[in-house]
Amino acid sequence: MSSYVAAIDQGTTSTRCMIFDHSGRVVAVDQKEHRQIFPKAGWVEHDPEEVWANTREVAAGAVAKADLHVTDIAAVGITNQRETAVVWDRTTGKPVYNAIVWQDTRTQAIVDALAGDVGADRYKAKVGLPLATYFSGPKIRWILDNVEGARAKAEAGDLIFGNMDTWVLWNMTGGVDGGVHVTDPTNASRTMLMDLETLAWDTSIAADMGIPLSMLPEIRSSSEEYGHVRERGALAGVPIAGILGDQQAATFGQACLSPGEAKNTYGTGNFVLLNTGTEKVLSENGLLTTVCYKIGSNDTVYALEGSIAVTGSLVQWIRDNLGMISTAAEIEEHARSVEDNGGCYFVPAFSGLFAPYWRSDARGAIVGLTRFVNRGHLARAVLEATAFQTREVIDAMNADSGVPLTSLKVDGGMVVNELLMQFQSDILGVPVIRPVVAETTALGAAYAAGLAVGFWKSEDDIRQNWAKDKEWTPSMDEDRRASEYANWKKAVTKTFDWVE
Repeated sequence: MSSYVAAIDQGTTSTRCMIFDHSGRVVAVDQKEHRQIFPKAGWVEHDPEEVWANTREVAAGAVAKADLHVTDIAAVGITNQRETAVVWDRTTGKPVYNAIVWQDTRTQAIVDALAGDVGADRYKAKVGLPLATYFSGPKIRWILDNVEGARAKAEAGDLIFGNMDTWVLWNMTGGVDGGVHVTDPTNASRTMLMDLETLAWDTSIAADMGIPLSMLPEIRSSSEEYGHVRERGALAGVPIAGILGDQQAATFGQACLSPGEAKNTYGTGNFVLLNTGTEKVLSENGLLTTVCYKIGSNDTVYALEGSIAVTGSLVQWIRDNLGMISTAAEIEEHARSVEDNGGCYFVPAFSGLFAPYWRSDARGAIVGLTRFVNRGHLARAVLEATAFQTREVIDAMNADSGVPLTSLKVDGGMVVNELLMQFQSDILGVPVIRPVVAETTALGAAYAAGLAVGFWKSEDDIRQNWAKDKEWTPSMDEDRRASEYANWKKAVTKTFDWVE
């Protein structure tokens, strides 16, 4: 009997393969970064063929590290950076353009034209999202409008689209030789093209955006067998049986399976998801309504989401663009060299602000600078920016749900930073809890795949696997908490109206 489940985690900065045992513990991991391509200010791209090559490499690497045979793997799950859009030729398998990444802002003119006199909430009642450059639909439109010959080929049925889950799945299942063109509702709900009630593509919105329906993948549940790995190599013949967008996968991996349970993932950006059960809650406070997951034929589970564009990538920017640190881990050491931020606040609105503001006109700012401020204060301001932005989203979530959050489960690469975790608890005023397996994104995709093939019998198995590693409790007094947060809110206003 197969003893393990594999997950492909195709992220914003890297791709990895992780292998888990029945208890949800990591058996092996292999990871490889891909290039970040910045052709112009505000443009962010990835090379889909590079990503696919890396996917094959890390899958082989993880299996080799664990010294496993293909028969040891019961299933493969896929999780991915959402909203990052690829358009490719179904006959040649070649992308017609680089993948346009979720952070990219080039589609602002398209978004503005779609909003017209109605405004950014034109489609919100159907799709749960405001019109924004963040989502996939306008990216498809941009490619069709700007790549020579693309629109004619799309209308002839020769081009197909997918977020990165679909691109990876299509290639793993054979590509031009019978590749499966499928997505799941968590990814489809991030395109602005899927009706949240029916889980079907909305023909009128697709027409508004000028996107032929023939380009769009079939929407299937998040947990079922889509096909088998066709290529030769480490995973050949293994069923691919789970797809979850990265933040929904982390929610699933954190066992936030009941209404009212929430998690926050600290990655390139931060993403807070609150499980609202089978009820679709439309936000009045700048949050997104999205599909949380759909397991087989079970009812669809929805979530409220607060998306923050720049958190971990701010540490990367300090490292790569400014050279202030040589490794991401150094940021905590410098931040610990001072007692506070020295009055300095860093609002990283590099590509505008996401939740709860949705201000595409904002740009980054460091405010409160004096001669007193040194590298340690800046390092601390970088970390605190993540916690402050999370507080803003949690406040909006509390207002929408009517149920104040009493604790926050956290995961992702930044949760190893204990100074950040303590400040997060301080500024929220609630406990922050880190699980034993902090990289829950891949784990969630593994769970979805394992459930589909019977490796795990039910969601109760997932709840039993979850275990706490560490908990931080608030130590900041209420007056200081209120003062720090008020200063942050003031700093945010200084970023508005920068782009005309």
